[in-house]
Amino acid sequence: MKSLRTRVSQLPSLARTIRRLIGLMIRYHLKSSLMADHLSPGKCSMRALRAFYAVLPVACGLGLWGCSAATTKSPVEAPGRPATTGTQLLEAGAAVLQAKPPIDALNAYLNGFHFYNGQPDAQMEAHHYCAILNEDVIQCVIYDGNTQAAKIMGVEYIIDASLFAKLPAAEKPMWHSHGYEVSSGQLSAPAIPASAEHALMKRLAHTYGKTWHTWHTDQGKRLPLGVPQLMMGFTADGQADPAMVRQRNQRLQLDMRKSKALRADIPIPPADPAADGWQHGNIIQITDPTGQHDHAPAALPTANDSNSRSSP
Repeated sequence: MKSLRTRVSQLPSLARTIRRLIGLMIRYHLKSSLMADHLSPGKCSMRALRAFYAVLPVACGLGLWGCSAATTKSPVEAPGRPATTGTQLLEAGAAVLQAKPPIDALNAYLNGFHFYNGQPDAQMEAHHYCAILNEDVIQCVIYDGNTQAAKIMGVEYIIDASLFAKLPAAEKPMWHSHGYEVSSGQLSAPAIPASAEHALMKRLAHTYGKTWHTWHTDQGKRLPLGVPQLMMGFTADGQADPAMVRQRNQRLQLDMRKSKALRADIPIPPADPAADGWQHGNIIQITDPTGQHDHAPAALPTANDSNSRSSP
């Protein structure tokens, strides 16, 4: 019995040792990725960021970092019958037996804001779950929250400025720049170490995004009605609804002033004048033949634990 008590008392010390060893392994893994790309620790390639996100679940699970963001609920409930026990068993079996490489690759979480192209007052928070495909291309699934009940609002494709420069002239107005979102602190990667977020933002500062929303839960749509809509991002102070931003910041415990100060050393290149077409009167949008799209700020205040959106 004494031997058993001794072993049990040693468990916390053993756990700390294991966490330290894995922490060293993670740092070595990231350092090796940086060296392979011939980069200094102050710089970070997409390869190094992929390495970071590959080991992030392990670090979070062991408590090396505080990695859980505050809960954000979807603003709508989808109609339909509750899942039966049989359906739940099928879902559980699929979760265990089926490999999901495309889903597993969505390991970077970004939080920002979008608005409907042509209707800049209709704004909403957007939760991006992203896969880093290579140094120049990222693809994201956009949700209206960060819970299992979150609805897929749409997708965003992100490309480096070098690829954007090669796009046809007619294509460029549909893409939005990310420089202001980064420098202002609006764009966030919640719950990861500040150094990792800084490296990610440095890469995103010279990228462009093309975003389509297909389920307009910010408008109270309980089903994905109508046609997809092209979305845009903010480019200057005074464009985003202050109440919407404040509600997001309070819920996720984000300090935009601090983020802005920490990112002051990130070079923000001038946006390509062909991007952000809405700023130059070149508004591209799909007309909805169903009449479902009458986008406007939310008529009622948003609950504190729900996805934020603009209000009158």
